[in-house]
Amino acid sequence: MNISQTFQRVFALILFFAFLTSSVLITRADEGMWIFGNPPLKQLKEKYNFSPDQAWLDHVRLSAVRFPGGSGAFVSANGLVLTNHHIVRSTLAKLSTSEQNLLKTGFYAPTYADELKCPDIELNVLVSLENITGRIQTVTQSASNAKTAEEQRKIEIAKIEKESLEKTGLKSNVVSFYEGGEYWLYRYKKYTDVRMVFAPEAQAAEFGGDYDNFTYPRYALDFSFVRVYENDKPVKLEHYYRWNPRGAEENELIFVIGNPGSTDRLRTITQIEYQRDISNPTALKSLTRQRDLLVKYSALGTEQERRASDTISGLNNTLKRLNGQQEGLLTAKLMQQKVKEEQDLKQKVVENPQLQQAYGGAWSEMGQAYANFIAMSKRTSYSSLSSSQLARFALSITQYVIETKKPNGERLPAYRDSNLESLKFQLLSPAPIYTDLEEVLLADRLQEILEELGYADPFVKAALNGQTAKEAARTLIATTKLNDVGFRKSLLEGDLAGLEKSGDALITLALKIDPIVREIDKFSRENFDPLRISAGEKVAKARFAVYGPSIAPDANFTLRFSYGQVKGYEVGTTLVPYKTTYAGLYDRATSFDNKFPFELAPKLLANKSAVDQSVPMNFVYTADTIGGNSGSPVINRQGEIVGVNFDSNAHRFVSRYVYTEERGRAMAVHSAGMLEALRKVYNAGQLADELEGKK
Repeated sequence: MNISQTFQRVFALILFFAFLTSSVLITRADEGMWIFGNPPLKQLKEKYNFSPDQAWLDHVRLSAVRFPGGSGAFVSANGLVLTNHHIVRSTLAKLSTSEQNLLKTGFYAPTYADELKCPDIELNVLVSLENITGRIQTVTQSASNAKTAEEQRKIEIAKIEKESLEKTGLKSNVVSFYEGGEYWLYRYKKYTDVRMVFAPEAQAAEFGGDYDNFTYPRYALDFSFVRVYENDKPVKLEHYYRWNPRGAEENELIFVIGNPGSTDRLRTITQIEYQRDISNPTALKSLTRQRDLLVKYSALGTEQERRASDTISGLNNTLKRLNGQQEGLLTAKLMQQKVKEEQDLKQKVVENPQLQQAYGGAWSEMGQAYANFIAMSKRTSYSSLSSSQLARFALSITQYVIETKKPNGERLPAYRDSNLESLKFQLLSPAPIYTDLEEVLLADRLQEILEELGYADPFVKAALNGQTAKEAARTLIATTKLNDVGFRKSLLEGDLAGLEKSGDALITLALKIDPIVREIDKFSRENFDPLRISAGEKVAKARFAVYGPSIAPDANFTLRFSYGQVKGYEVGTTLVPYKTTYAGLYDRATSFDNKFPFELAPKLLANKSAVDQSVPMNFVYTADTIGGNSGSPVINRQGEIVGVNFDSNAHRFVSRYVYTEERGRAMAVHSAGMLEALRKVYNAGQLADELEGKK
């Protein structure tokens, strides 16, 4: 019997077993990052007596925006978009010069003509979603083994995406949920003419610096606005969130509509142990090294500090979060909880002969998949020059030229037709590239891979070419023309012979390392991915059979719907309030003698007497969020903006693996606090009027 026939027989039983267990919800409290194809209507009705209709769901979906690495929200009919300052931080850095540092000064465009065009932001709006699980599973029915099934699955996914793109003109991505238990086709309207409208000073957005990051109470004006254009005019919108000037109130039901990046709550113990023992330590070591290198570089001068500050800020944020997640995995309590969850599911499978026959071997198969992969994991981690933007450009351009000559279904996923426009948009970004910084980053990465893999490794040999790391980096950066957008464009429009004749040092290197990267990828495709995906599908089907659709899928940077209450919490013997105010900001700065990183941004200090210090700044709530939700609109029952999500407290570090409500909270900038800042601090009354519908 082929591998899918067993699935088909047992899948008919799933609804029956789901019915038997429908009264058992294994989600807890306000847990869940729900897809719009399966919103938590039952939970909302039972706990909050709220029943949103389809029109409400469609409106909040079409008003939400995905940024590269984060989320946002349309907040006016004229294409105005709300997000976090830290989501557009890199854009502000790219728009800055040695003469004008927008991260220090902030920015406000009082007219359309003053708005600055962002060099490489693509915004996505989820226009439609379609469950295509049946179509994907049908094409794998004849597969005799997991490897063949995976090959057929990839071909069908590429076909579906291409068909959708040609039919609708929309960016079309097939998305997997529940480890392959479900497949959906997501279609996006994309916008690439995005212009900066407003951003406070970085010091106002990041008050307290790394000390206050992932802590609460908090006093951060972490918000910004951009505007979307089409045909050189602000886009006219039917769907956008109205602004609630009162903002969030204690115990109020709120919703977070955004794109959470990644969680691993439904992963097996094998997968979690791999993260704990191998991938997390590797990432922490490498990221710490890069952060420390950039700190040294930034100490060389004011201009070097400006060039490196955005990356340092991002690395500090990532390291603090990843360290917290790793500490959670190293505690017995969390691992015991995950082991128990898995044992409970496995026991229910064992107790049912049909489920046991179909899915009982899934966990051992997952173990075998990771046993196969461990031998290649170090080469996978270090066989890249990812810290250098120019080196990344070189490999992407090389692979683009090679892959686009193949049939769509045979390409690497990043180079399928459905992804090409977005890829070219990034590769042709006019954002400045600083070659001195590129040389420093590349030299250190070359030294790192030499130390980790040894000179005998083929990737290291190709990258160093008989030189030291510093010598190789100096030669590569000095003799490349990839910092010229026109040159990159000419390579993309050419062929393989053009690459070979270009004489560009980084392109020559990319041509040498591309076969090595493909060899490593081939190992994964043949020895890891098929078993992992097959085992993951079986675990997902077993979970559906036992629990039904009562569990939200793990986050994967697609649009989700979370809900919860505005609520403080207890720590030890004290109570933490649900909101903070401007009074708290000024007091905290005074308590630290107004010294960095607790120094007031100049405009906050200059306009202190004008600010109503009783106005809320930040607030916390129980809704389920994680990285990627930054910039997500926080809305009320009426679909109105009451805040913008920007962080979570340290008790949420473990939310990658488990949801916790006792003290874990997400946090947002309060809508009233944003209006207060615009009107009283930044003299941006016109922008505030647009938000309140007065313009």
